Amino acid sequence: MNEDLIRLAPDPARPVLIAGPTASGKSALALEIAARQGGVIVNADAIQVFSDWRVLTARPSRAEEAQAPHRLYGHVPGTEPYSVGQWLRDLEPILTGPERPIIVGGTGLYFTALTEGLAEIPATPDDIRAEAMARLDAGELAQMIAELDAETRARIDLANPMRVQRAWEVLKATGRGIAAWQKETPPPRLPLSQAQPILFDAPKEWLTPRIETRFRKMVSGGALDEARANLPGWSPDLPSAKAIGAAELMAHLRGEITLDDAIDRATVLTRQFAKRQRSWFRARMGDWPRIAPAQVGA
Repeated sequence: MNEDLIRLAPDPARPVLIAGPTASGKSALALEIAARQGGVIVNADAIQVFSDWRVLTARPSRAEEAQAPHRLYGHVPGTEPYSVGQWLRDLEPILTGPERPIIVGGTGLYFTALTEGLAEIPATPDDIRAEAMARLDAGELAQMIAELDAETRARIDLANPMRVQRAWEVLKATGRGIAAWQKETPPPRLPLSQAQPILFDAPKEWLTPRIETRFRKMVSGGALDEARANLPGWSPDLPSAKAIGAAELMAHLRGEITLDDAIDRATVLTRQFAKRQRSWFRARMGDWPRIAPAQVGA
């Protein structure tokens, strides 16, 4: 791996950005670069920020955290919402700190906000968010799409209910379409030209077998015990409840499904999530240098 690392991140003074789908080996590469060149590993995964799931969200283990400094992992209570804007604010002192950041994760929006800029849209009031969620639950996705402004409809992924919900909330709360807000995006905090980006190009046929064994390993590695500890205060409405497999393990602990069913369902959800990640990377991060996981021994 020595020659690959020299090629991938040759400048120990410039930040490294490592993106890729779940289970592709990103964290292992980040650790390897930190071990050889130094630096602080920084989380860019929207679920790994929460404190109540370590095993289930594949956060670095305590042994891995002991090998290099890690930041923005598990620093948010699972009961508190967390946004990309807050992540950028939490990231700022790391970007200006003494250690070179190695930013790693699978949340494409975090990386595009960092390298392209983030529109400064006011926070959505709770009542409008509740209305949007209720309408989605009632099957009103098509109506919500029809209510958006034409420019926003042309820009967002209308097949993604969460994108539609966000756009509808912005229009309802501010009276302006999200596309208009995005036109006023400020300059990026870290332009891609000032970083060393790496995008894992993990093909489906390589990634799927890894995903199919991963969740079972998580369960045997402590995810079920973690779920049991979280069960008393757990609710599907918690921000951290978006962790893939959380609802399935809770259903098993409540006696509603078998453990094998929970594992199978979580595996399907993980495959679907990885597909969405790959689609985002293709659409929004096409100018990132790509590597195959085998190149770095993942």
